[in-house]
Amino acid sequence: MKIDTNSNIYTFIYASVMVILVAALLAFTAIKLQPLQEKNIRVEKMQNILQSVGIETTVDDAEAQFKKYITKQVLVNTKGEEVKGNAFSTNLKAQTRLKKEDRVLPVFYAKMDDGKKMAIIPLRGTGLWGPIWGYLALENDFNTIYGAVFDHKGETPGLGADINKDWFEKPFKGKTLFEGDKFVSITIYKGGKGAAKLAGDTKHGCDAISGGTITSKGLQRMLKEEWLDNYEAFLKKNKK
Repeated sequence: MKIDTNSNIYTFIYASVMVILVAALLAFTAIKLQPLQEKNIRVEKMQNILQSVGIETTVDDAEAQFKKYITKQVLVNTKGEEVKGNAFSTNLKAQTRLKKEDRVLPVFYAKMDDGKKMAIIPLRGTGLWGPIWGYLALENDFNTIYGAVFDHKGETPGLGADINKDWFEKPFKGKTLFEGDKFVSITIYKGGKGAAKLAGDTKHGCDAISGGTITSKGLQRMLKEEWLDNYEAFLKKNKK
């Protein structure tokens, strides 16, 4: 029997078969690529953690460098107590959905070639168009920032997306999180280059991104009351 290729039934069957074939091909490809994607995510995370303490790595040497410099990984609760679990695989996005008292917080300890020890704290927040995140490396006083790395998913290029630029990250170095025993963290000042200095806040202030006010404020919330504040008890317990 001759098939009528112009009929609606033929068109429907042909389209259905093609959809099933394409879906099967995409599913097969996704399954095959998943291990590679997971490895890339893991390696990028290692690179960002190391970058916060000034260690630049490549995709090829990131895991070896991570094993060399990261000496310890722990989880703590908001009381500053160590708890069981895997710090590296902890999903910060999932933690933000929990009540503060139920959250577990990763901490990575690094030891540099000169013997200097530091604690690295992962960060999670919300920018203008989506999530922002980063890593804050603290010196052994658990107060002074040694380095900061920030990134984003979809902030505006040339504006909020500049939170991952060196010129924005470097001024965080040397800033402090405490004023005496009071956790004050970092304030982001809008008004262009030198805004924090004009405000008289050289210890806890950094300049916002011009034209990226909402992203800058989202980063400030991440550092003050929406994520880093979860670590206050931990930092006070270890602060010298």
